[in-house]
Amino acid sequence: MKNWNVRKQVISREEMPEHHRLPQSLSWPHLIALGVGAIVGTGILTLIGVGAGKAGPAVILSFAIAGLICACAALAYAEVATMIPASGSAYTYSYVVFGELIAWIIGWSLILEYSLVVSAVAVGWSGYLAPLLGMPHELANGPHAGGIVNLPAIFIIAVVAGLLIAGTRESANLNAFLVLVKLSALALFVIVALPYFKGANLEPFMPYGFPRSGPSGSEVGVMAAAAIIFFAFYGFDAIATAAEEAKNPGRDLAIGIVGSMVLCVLIYMAVAAAAIGALSFTRFANSPEPLALILREIGQGGAAWFLAVSAVVALPTVILAFFYGQSRIFFTMARDGMLPQSLARVSSRGSPVRITIFTAVVVAIIAGIFPLDEIAALANAGTLAAFVAVCAAMLVMRRREPGRERRFRTPLAWVVGPLGIAGCLYLFWSLPVKTQTYFLVWNVIGLLVYMLYASHQAARVRSAGSAA
Repeated sequence: MKNWNVRKQVISREEMPEHHRLPQSLSWPHLIALGVGAIVGTGILTLIGVGAGKAGPAVILSFAIAGLICACAALAYAEVATMIPASGSAYTYSYVVFGELIAWIIGWSLILEYSLVVSAVAVGWSGYLAPLLGMPHELANGPHAGGIVNLPAIFIIAVVAGLLIAGTRESANLNAFLVLVKLSALALFVIVALPYFKGANLEPFMPYGFPRSGPSGSEVGVMAAAAIIFFAFYGFDAIATAAEEAKNPGRDLAIGIVGSMVLCVLIYMAVAAAAIGALSFTRFANSPEPLALILREIGQGGAAWFLAVSAVVALPTVILAFFYGQSRIFFTMARDGMLPQSLARVSSRGSPVRITIFTAVVVAIIAGIFPLDEIAALANAGTLAAFVAVCAAMLVMRRREPGRERRFRTPLAWVVGPLGIAGCLYLFWSLPVKTQTYFLVWNVIGLLVYMLYASHQAARVRSAGSAA
């Protein structure tokens, strides 16, 4: 624990060993596509049903609140990412600004976030695929839903892992195409559903109230919904993990983070309004495929089939983006010695194969067994911790190094930063009590791992680097 406040010094690409160096192959269009691919996915295609079940028509307000908090975090990310253009996202920023212990806590939280997001999206993808193929219930659901294992979820994780092993740029190009497919499907939904809009479906607008309320495990209210569908907005932090692979990090990261966030907020508000207006929320709440269900209920079976097929084709973009981010978080922590350094080797194609395979095994186990809502809630807890750290890092750097060059400056930083921190803390309080407990247990385990392994290994790596 003696090194708990040691701060990381970011080294240049040229100073890194060749086997730890990631190729610079991504431009800002790739990063925007990566961000949109990560953000627009299970949150709007699946979790809108979960959110409607908790907030009723006021789920539209839940989307707005979650979007505002994420927008504050995105602006902070854009500033800090361009100042510290290194792989590792919030973990690396915390290491540079706050020191080793805080970095470990955030890195440990990011492991939770990314692993669970990949798993949750794989489960959501399975929810759209299984009805199309007529798969047996036992093989398309985990034990929680009376099944044996969710095979489609495990299958898609294996496919995405293979894509990432093939190469980052190749994966990014395929991702950009699939993002266009996904956006086309959502545009079709809005166009088809809007003519069926009925004001009566918005009444009562807030049937369960604003704050989180109700017994543990079944909390309802606008904020309870916002704390879950917050999952629908993050994804821009996956862009920050690509810092070392961006061709022009100072420009491309800011464009990718802010651009993808603005675009997705607009898309979400349009889809949420069309969904709530077209059908009473009680008829699609908690459905595994709410948007397709809405289209079928209003007699648009063809559009529902197209949306379901598009979800099956395009949801893997979310898995790809977060799987990419997870592998880079693991990679950077391993390179720093926080995890075994043998995991931080890249192949001849520039891909971290070992860490990608390790990540695939972890998330496949989670996706095959656990339910979507619990996975999403726990993933949110890890993300909220990271967002608080980045907002705080931006404010600390404004005080510590006010004259340092900032390729992107957050407007009204002393309003945006505290608002982002307060909003994230309120969302964390609004999560299910069971989720908060699991998150605290996860971090207690993390502290034990840090004291018994990570701190010692990180010190050894720093000593080796100094000697070299």
